[in-house]
This record gives sequence, C-alpha cells and structure tokens, in this order.
Amino acid sequence: MNIIESLAVAFEGIMSNKMRSLLTMLGIIIGVAAVITMLAITTGAKVQMMSQIQKMGTNVLIVRPGQATFGGVRGGAGSRNTLTLEDSEAIMSKCSSVVEVAPEVSSNAQVKYTNNNTNTSIMGVTPEYLSVRNFDIQSGSFFKFSDVKSMSKVAVIGATTSTDLFGGRDPIGKYISIQGIRFKVIGLLKSKGSSGGFMDMDDMIMIPITTAMKRVFGIQYVRAINVQAVSMESMDQAISQITKVLRRRHRIYNSADDDFSIRSQADIMEMANESSKTFTFLLAGIASVSLLVGGIGVMNIMLVSVKERTREIGIRKALGARAKDIQRQFLIEAIVLSTLGGIIGVLFGIGGAKLIGSFSTFSVMVSLGSILLSFGFSAAVGVFFGYYPARSASKLDPIEALRYE
Repeated sequence: MNIIESLAVAFEGIMSNKMRSLLTMLGIIIGVAAVITMLAITTGAKVQMMSQIQKMGTNVLIVRPGQATFGGVRGGAGSRNTLTLEDSEAIMSKCSSVVEVAPEVSSNAQVKYTNNNTNTSIMGVTPEYLSVRNFDIQSGSFFKFSDVKSMSKVAVIGATTSTDLFGGRDPIGKYISIQGIRFKVIGLLKSKGSSGGFMDMDDMIMIPITTAMKRVFGIQYVRAINVQAVSMESMDQAISQITKVLRRRHRIYNSADDDFSIRSQADIMEMANESSKTFTFLLAGIASVSLLVGGIGVMNIMLVSVKERTREIGIRKALGARAKDIQRQFLIEAIVLSTLGGIIGVLFGIGGAKLIGSFSTFSVMVSLGSILLSFGFSAAVGVFFGYYPARSASKLDPIEALRYE
C-alpha cells in the first residue's frame, strides 16, 4: 500500500467516525487557535508599544534622578530629588553633542471646566519640549519662553483631555481649573493616538514648568531632563558629556556613584522588547498545554482504533503486509487527524484574533511565523503521540489477531 492509498484509507476512517474524529481533534483545534490568538495579541502589542516609544522623540536621552535609600532599602529610579532647572541649562550650554534640552515635571491632578472634570497628567515643560518629544500643535499656539519666565497661567491640552472636558467644542480661549487655579487654554495638541492600554499620550495638559513647580506642585526639583543629541551616532558622546557636567555640578568625585541615571530611547525599546518576548513565551507555553492534551487524546483514540481493527490487521498481515506497512498506516492516520485539527485551529485562531481586534482596543497582528509554528507543532504531536499505537499495531501476531473477536 503506497502513501496515496494510506491517505485514502485514513480519510475513510475519519469520515466513518465523524463525531469521534471531531472530538479527538478538538484539543488540537483549541491549542492551535489559542497559540495563534495569543501570539497575535502579543505581537500587535509589541509593534504598537515600539511605535509609541518612537513617537516620543528621536535621538532622545532621558536624565532622571537616582535612587534614594530609606532604612537600608533602595528606592526605585527617580526616588531622589537631585535635578534642577539649572542642571538643564548647564547641559545645554556645556555639552557640544546636545541640540535641545527640555526639563519636565509631572503629576496627575483633577481638572475642571464648568460641570465637566477629569483626572489627567499635568506636565510642566518648556517650549523646547514640543520639538524634543515630537509633539505638534493642531490649533492655537504653544506657550513661549516669556510665559515660562513670568509663570503665566496658560495651558496646552491633549486631544483626549479636550474631548473629556469640551466634547467636540473648540477649547481655545476657554478657562480650566487645575487644583483651583484658573488656566487659559491657548493650544490643542495634535493627536498621537492611544496605544491600547500602554499609554495615552493625548491624555495630558502642558503648562509652563515654572508655573507647575511654583504655583501648582510647590516643588524645587525636576522629574526628568529630556535631551536631544545631535544624531544617533553622537548619543554615546552626549551621555559622556552630560555625565561629566552633572557629576561636577553635584560634586560627585572619584568612584562615588552618580545621583542620576541616563537612558536612551534605544534602551527603553530594548527593555520593552525583552518584556514582550518573555510575555510571548509565557502565553505560548500556556496555550501549548492544550496541544499536548490534544496529543494524548489522539494517542488514546488510536489505541482504541488498533483494538477495534485487530482482526483487520491480522488479515492484512496474512495477505503479506509487512510490520512497517501497518505501522505506517496507523501513523499516517494519527498525522492526518492532527493536521486536520491544525488546519481548523489555524482558521479559528485567525478569526479569533481578528474578532478580538475589532471588538476591543487591543492591536492584533497574525504573523506567518505563529501560523507555521502552531501548525508544525500540531503535526509533530501527531507523529509523537501516534508512534506508540502504530508500533503496537505493527507488532501484533497475525495468528492471534485473526482469532481476535
């Protein structure tokens, strides 16, 4: 019996027991569909996350305060107050590899406009922040250096915040209240889009950094200093220059640790990529358990099939069928079951991913790699779990098999 005949016999056996075959394939179908759907969600989230990080600006370095120690326990990065507006001015004036510097402070606060209110991020920034972090003005204007110097009560709002407070109305010229202080809205930022739960860069209000520090938050230190290097190639040089300037200003000598940290967008993207990989492997591993369970189901049904067809096996051997022919026949049947389950699972996985994408804020992206991986794994399950029943069938004694009732 050649391969074509073996496949024909396998399909005939599957069609003669449709319900049993479907239930056998169910574990494979669920496993493959789960793997494809999970990988589509994580791949889409990764791409969207990387896109959002890139939107934050190019050639950007982020200088943050260092870690504070409380009772011998080290806090997280940024837990110390070490950076000032004067530090940002020194970086701009003394670092030749730097083209723009934009310090920032931020905190969430309740904002009101007439009867509408929302809790959003209040960003205290300088005019340079707009270009360093790739923001654009949709209408109105951004505040000027004179507004920073005079601590003006003016605000530029994001698209999400504008919708929350003003609906579809033009916010320019309106007055909003931030922690009881009236601010005039002078500009509306162009939307950067939501990242599906990771970060909404449109849900914010920007005000002059001096206004935020002195009038709103009552602080003396900045949360971060955003630095734009001349080019990607000069970022290492910029880091070296910034480090020297800040260590000198903060009087850190010899081998003492820095009281600040410097990260690039490349570092942030690499960290996000590593986190995404870990999450992907975790979800794929969980989903693969269904494939293993499905494989056990295949082996169980094939063992039952061997028992049911013991007399048939005896007749074939009596007519000259070799042990390897019997083994190949049952192995092909197991592979066909797993492969059909894999094909149906792929269709369900693609459909499920698209359904999730259309009815939620999650970004999904079905990749060819995930389809090949899950489909290949389902075929491998057929080989692995079908081998033992096939081997058992091939070892049956023809005389004993013919006597089997």
